[in-house]
Amino acid sequence: MSNRRSEYIYHPAWWVPGPHGQTLWGKFFRPRPALPIRAERWQTPDGDFIDLHRLGGPHGAPRLLFLHGLEGTVRSHYVSGFFEQAKDRGWAADLLIFRGCGDEPNRAPRFYHSGETSDLAFVLDRILNEHSDSPVVLAGVSLGGNVLLKFLGEQGSALSNRIRAAAAVSVPFDLERGCRFISTGFSRIYDRHFLNTLRVKALAKLDRYPGLFDPAQLERAESIYDFDDAVTAPVHGFADAHDYYHKSSSVRWIDRVSVPTLLLSAIDDPFLPAEVLDEVRSIARDNSHLTLEFTAHGGHVGFVGGRWPWRPFYYAEWRACEFLAAALGADGTARP
Repeated sequence: MSNRRSEYIYHPAWWVPGPHGQTLWGKFFRPRPALPIRAERWQTPDGDFIDLHRLGGPHGAPRLLFLHGLEGTVRSHYVSGFFEQAKDRGWAADLLIFRGCGDEPNRAPRFYHSGETSDLAFVLDRILNEHSDSPVVLAGVSLGGNVLLKFLGEQGSALSNRIRAAAAVSVPFDLERGCRFISTGFSRIYDRHFLNTLRVKALAKLDRYPGLFDPAQLERAESIYDFDDAVTAPVHGFADAHDYYHKSSSVRWIDRVSVPTLLLSAIDDPFLPAEVLDEVRSIARDNSHLTLEFTAHGGHVGFVGGRWPWRPFYYAEWRACEFLAAALGADGTARP
């Protein structure tokens, strides 16, 4: 069933109360519809590989390139939501799986991280070359949204004019403040979950590349901040976690974004202190390419609406794709 609607106001579902309910609902209760998605593996210039999951569309139809969040996969609830929106609109869609997040570990002595944009640039260039008749739109959630905004800022006015628009949902604009925030209160459940999955991957990588980082420092890690200090920073050439966060946070790059871009976040996001959104508002006043929609409620990549539990409405992907469709204009009209 299509989620096409005419209103632009998000009303949180009364039956999913609070920011944590909104955040966790999709993971535990949202069904994943079967879609005709195929997997492809692309070899990278550094001898590694990238996996993509692809939804086909008519020749010349718009293409949506989507970036997932921290430890996301093709099975993440929001992925099927965005792909379903693309299918309803007659678009093709591509999901870039960050290195290490697929079903097989990547080969190189590195991982993915919140500021790594070279893989996005590589994939986007190939999509533009292989689908020269198609306009392209971009979207990302959480970590993927941060990567997307940093990339757009890096590109600035040099971005291809075939990139019509972008949308970023629940972005941790300031990585350090976000990591400090997620390690407090009830949000620690997310911090511990991510730390556990990241630790397993890091130890497997260390077995293959001894000396890549200090295992004793990883053993002492009690938060994502500690993990980034022990693993992410040294593996990827940063001095420490603070240096990594400073250089990778999208809040430092959004002033240079030169394509219509929607920033959709909830003020009650349990992954980010609300004052960070105030800073984003201040920066956005001087960049007319940015459209901000900061709702009072919605949690982290939640935005669950609808009057009844048996008829939920997932606002985030609908709103993001409505924004992208508006930027596409007549090119975004669904094909029969």
